[in-house]
Amino acid sequence: MPRLLSYAFILILLAATFSAAQSPDTSAPAPVTQPQTTAPPANATKPKKVWTNDNLSGASGTVSVVGDPKNAPKAKPTSDKPADAQYIANVRKQIDKYQEQIADVDKQLVDLKNFSAGEPNTSAGGIKLNKGYNREPIEVQIRTLQDQKKDLQSKIDAILDEARKKGVEPGQLR
Repeated sequence: MPRLLSYAFILILLAATFSAAQSPDTSAPAPVTQPQTTAPPANATKPKKVWTNDNLSGASGTVSVVGDPKNAPKAKPTSDKPADAQYIANVRKQIDKYQEQIADVDKQLVDLKNFSAGEPNTSAGGIKLNKGYNREPIEVQIRTLQDQKKDLQSKIDAILDEARKKGVEPGQLR
């Protein structure tokens, strides 16, 4: 019997709480509404219009450009004299040497990747007696070769930049 009375008390308490939550609270004062004014404040300014390529044709007046044309960097004049033919030949020779080294590194990379994949050695001659045993893991060898390739490519880029600064046209080095 006490259990039944406790259940009834809980149900009555819940019903009272639920009904109190749903009924409007008349004890709180109603909020005071202020009259709405339709006139904008005197110090409000019209926001600036941002023009895009789509609506630029509808712009009236002149279009301003950011920056001062007086302070614009001036292009360096290219040298009127052609670059020395011997210098061009020397640069071309250096680039060819580095490109041959890159081709060798690429071949070694392909061989190592094939070996790590379990494919047989496809190079002519089969066993190479002049090759020794390398104790480094294949991943380390591949990373080393990739670093060598990046280094050689950066040397080529540096040579090309230097040649460009000396007035050599890119087509002259091909």
